[in-house]
Amino acid sequence: MKKFNLTVILIFILLQSLFSNAQTKVAPLKVKENFWYKNSVIYNLEVGVFKDSNGDGRGDFNGLIQKLDYLKAIGIDAIWLAPFQPSPGQDDGYDVADFYGVDEKFGTSGDFTEFLFQARKRGIRVIMDLVLNHTSDQHPWFQKSRESKDSKYRDWYVWSKEKPKDWNKGMVFPGVQKEVWSLDEKTGEYFYHRFYKFQPDLNYSNPEVMLESQRIIGYWLNQGIAGFRLDAVPFIIEVPKSGSEKPKLDFDFLNDMRQFAQSRKSDAAILGEANVMPEENQNYFGKNGEGIQMMFNFFANQYLFYALATGDLKPFAQAIEQTKKIPEASQWAHFLRNHDEIDLGRLTDKQRNAVYAKFGPDTTMQLYERGIRRRLAPMLGNNRKHMELAYSLLFSLPGAPVLRYGEELGMGDDLSLKERLSVRTPMQWTDEKNGGFTSADTAFRPVISKGDYGYQQINVARQFRDPNSLLSWTSRIIKLRKSCPEIGLGTYSLIDSGSPDILAIRYDYDGKSLIILHNFNPQSRQASIQSENMKVLYDLIEENLDKKADGGKFSVSLDGYGYKWYRVDHIIP
Repeated sequence: MKKFNLTVILIFILLQSLFSNAQTKVAPLKVKENFWYKNSVIYNLEVGVFKDSNGDGRGDFNGLIQKLDYLKAIGIDAIWLAPFQPSPGQDDGYDVADFYGVDEKFGTSGDFTEFLFQARKRGIRVIMDLVLNHTSDQHPWFQKSRESKDSKYRDWYVWSKEKPKDWNKGMVFPGVQKEVWSLDEKTGEYFYHRFYKFQPDLNYSNPEVMLESQRIIGYWLNQGIAGFRLDAVPFIIEVPKSGSEKPKLDFDFLNDMRQFAQSRKSDAAILGEANVMPEENQNYFGKNGEGIQMMFNFFANQYLFYALATGDLKPFAQAIEQTKKIPEASQWAHFLRNHDEIDLGRLTDKQRNAVYAKFGPDTTMQLYERGIRRRLAPMLGNNRKHMELAYSLLFSLPGAPVLRYGEELGMGDDLSLKERLSVRTPMQWTDEKNGGFTSADTAFRPVISKGDYGYQQINVARQFRDPNSLLSWTSRIIKLRKSCPEIGLGTYSLIDSGSPDILAIRYDYDGKSLIILHNFNPQSRQASIQSENMKVLYDLIEENLDKKADGGKFSVSLDGYGYKWYRVDHIIP
C-alpha cells in the first residue's frame, strides 16, 4: 500500500512538472474592460441653457441638479459640461478669464461641488471642457503681458515685432475671422490667435505655461472631475512661430498630459477634439495607447452625413475601415450633433455640395465655408424614421456615443442667432412660458417658441409620458446599447449585406457576436447575409422576429430607413 501511494505522488509531481514546463507565458490580463469610457453614453450640455433655478433667465448648477434624475432615467453615464468658468462670454464661455473659478452667472463653487456630489450619487461621471490653447484677452495673464515687454507674463503668449507674412492664414473661422496675428496698440507688437482676436494663444514653449496647465488639470481632478474634453488639440501642441498653415506639432505634450492626469486620478480620461486624417490618429492616441484615451471621429462623421444626405454608403464604409486601427486601450467617440457646426471640410466639393443641397440649401444655414449650423431634426425634415435610423446608427458605431442635449427630443435650431449659437438654445422642458426653462419674463437667449420645433410641441413633459415619443425611443435605444458590450469592447468588421443601401456591421467579443443592419434608402430593401455556421439571429428590438438560417444564408427585409439589431446564436448578453 505504501509503494502504491509513493507511485501516485511521483506521478502527480511529474505531471505538475510537465504542465509547468509547458507554460510559456502567464494568462492574459483583461484591462480594457476596466476603462469606464469604453461603453459610456456621454451627454453634452451647457449649464447656461439647461435649467434656471433662480429666475434670472439663465441656467445654473442648481437647475442642473434638479434635472439629474431625468438624465439618469434616460440612461446617461457621463455628462460633458461646456465651459462654466468666469468669462466675458464673447465666445460663449470658450474665452476663459479664470481657469480656477466658477462663473457667478451659473452659481458658486459650492453649487458646483454639490452638483458633482449629486451626479456621483447617481452613478454619473462628469467631464468638463478644458480650453488650454488660448485665454480671453480679459484674463489677468494677458492684461499683465501687455503692461510691458519686460512683464513676467509677456512670454506666456506668442508675440512678433513685425507683422508675419502668414498673418491671415490658418484661421479657424474663415469668412468671419480676418487674421491670426493682430496688432496690440499698447505695446506695438503682434500677438497670435488661432481663434477670434479676443482669444490670444498661450505659449507652450514656456515651461511656466506648461506647469500652469498641469495645475489647472490637477485642480479640477481634485474637485471630482472624471476627465476632460480637450478643446482644439492640434492648436495646443503647435510649436510657436513654426507657421500658421502647416505648423510643427509636439505630440509629447499629449503623452505628458495623460501621465500627469493619471498621476492625480488613475481613471481620468481625456477626450480630444482633433479633426485629423486617419494616418495621423496614432500621433494622438499614441502607438501603444499612451496618448489621449479618446478622440471624436470627425473623419467618419463627415462621410456619415454624406451617406445620410445621398444614401451612398461607400465613402462612409471606407471611413469606418480607415479609422479601425487604434490601440486597444483607446476609443472613438461618435456623434451626430455637437455644439459647433457640422464640419464637412474633408469632403470633396461635389460631396459637400450634395450635403448642402439636402441639409443646408440656404446660405444662412452654412458656416465658415465648410459646415452646417443646424440641429439634426430640421436637417432630416423631422422625418421620424430617418431620425431613428441616424440615432440607431450612432449607438451601434464602434466607440462611445455622444448625445447633444435636446437631441433626444428632436429639438430645432434658431438661425436668427449668430454663428454657432443657432444650436445652443435653451432646453425645452414643458409647454409653459419659456418652455419651463426659466420663470423669468425673458430668457437670456430665446427659447424656440414658433413652428414645429417650438416648446409648445417639443418638450420633455409631453414626450416623457408618451411611449411612442422620440424621447421614449431614445431611452430604449440607450438601454439596448448598454446590453451590447460587444460594441465598446469587441472587434468589428463590415460584412456583405447583399444590398448597396444596407450597412451591415458585425461585432465579436468574448464568444458572443452581434450583427446590426441599417437601410439608408427611404424604400424597403432586402439584406442577404451568409450564415458562416451561424444558426439563429435573435432580434433584440422586436419579439418573435428571430431569423433562422435558410440554405446557408439569412434573408432580412428592412423597411425604408429601417434597422435591425441581432445577437448571433445567443439571446442572453
